[in-house]
This record gives sequence, C-alpha cells and structure tokens, in this order.
Amino acid sequence: MAGNIVPSSLARNNLRVQRPPRHSAVVRLTHWVHAVAFVALVLSGVGILLAHPRMYWGETGTVGVASLFDLPLPFVLDLPLRGPGRYLHFLSAWVCLFSGLLYVVWGLYRQHFRKNILPKRANLRLGPIVNVVWNHLRFKRPTDDEANVYNILQQFSYLAVVFVLMPFMFITGLAMSPAITSVFPVLVTMLGGHQSARTLHFLAASSLVIFLLVHVGMVILAGFTKRVRAMITGYSSRAAKELS
Repeated sequence: MAGNIVPSSLARNNLRVQRPPRHSAVVRLTHWVHAVAFVALVLSGVGILLAHPRMYWGETGTVGVASLFDLPLPFVLDLPLRGPGRYLHFLSAWVCLFSGLLYVVWGLYRQHFRKNILPKRANLRLGPIVNVVWNHLRFKRPTDDEANVYNILQQFSYLAVVFVLMPFMFITGLAMSPAITSVFPVLVTMLGGHQSARTLHFLAASSLVIFLLVHVGMVILAGFTKRVRAMITGYSSRAAKELS
C-alpha cells in the first residue's frame, strides 16, 4: 500500500503540469515594472504640468496667448521638484518603453495576443457585448470561470492600450523633445507643432489614467486579493492552496 502513495512534492509537480499559471512570469514581471514606472510617470507629469496648466494647439503657446483649454490647476512656478521630476519622467518613460516592448515581443512570440487578447468572432456579436456591458454597469462580480478569461471589453481595452495609446503617448512625448525633433522633424510636423504634441500627450496620458482607475476598480470588484495573488505568484488563491 505504501508503494502506491505519491509523494507530496511529486503531486504538486504533476498539478503544476496540469494547471498552468494564470499569468506567465514575463507577464507578471512586465506588469509590475510597468505599473511602478507608470505611477512615477503620472506623479512627475503632474509636477511638470503645474508649471503651465494650459493646453494650446500649434507650434507656440505661452501666457497671454489664447489657449485651447485651461486645466483647473494653479500655476506653481517655483516648485523645487520640477527639475528632478523631469529626470524621473524621462527615466520612467524609458522603463515603460522597454518593459512594454518585452511584453509585446513575448506576446507575439508565444501567441498570447492571438490566443487571449484578440476577440473571438462569436464574442463580436451584439448579444455577448451587451451582456458584458450590462454586467459591468451593474458591478456584477464575475464568477471564477469568467475571471479566468478576458471578456470582450477587456480585450478591446488592452488592445487599445498596448497598440494605440501607449505608442501614441511615446510618439507625442518624443515630439516635444527638441533634441529628437531636430533629427526627426517629421515627428512634430505630423502632429501640428510642439504645443499640439503636448496637448495630445496630455489627452493620451489622461486616457491611460482613466484606464488604470477602471482596471483597479474591476480588480477590486473581481476580488482584489485573489487577482493580485495571481499577478504575483501566477495562481489564484484556490490554485495556490492546491499547490501548497
């Protein structure tokens, strides 16, 4: 009888083979690196924005010139953290860029986007889309099975963030750099000028902040501890207990 007992370590290894992690190591690593860098980008960006919280369109914009719109923020011209904030902003931007590129390259290589992010044709019908939207409007908590797959709204959101908003934010950010535009002037001319690039950069960043807030809200709704554990260990709480 003793010979039929499977050692616990072997059982755990077999379970890991049968139950792959919810998130791979690359996804977990790039997620948290990107999250920290993006928070640093937002905080340093607000500090930079306080120097001139007005948006313009075209090549120039300054006090006394009609603005496109004003932000409800005060002018804080003597903020001592502005200089270091710019360095933090640029550093965080490069960290975001390279971690994002790693995630995209890995996702294309492992077909993560095709398997998990690209919407299936059956889910593009009006009925499934309305059902997902209605569940979100009611703040309905997803079941464990629903939480283990990306719904249609998540798929559209992640595709927009990864392949549209983030690249656009980097392009507009580079278009505000005199050193970059002196070599590649097309970056700023195609956007309509330095101030246009600044305004578009602000709008793209604001869209990403809104996405972040909604993302965190959905994580809380789905079960904060369980979802965060899955993004740290790769497994949900139930799977983690089975593997322990």
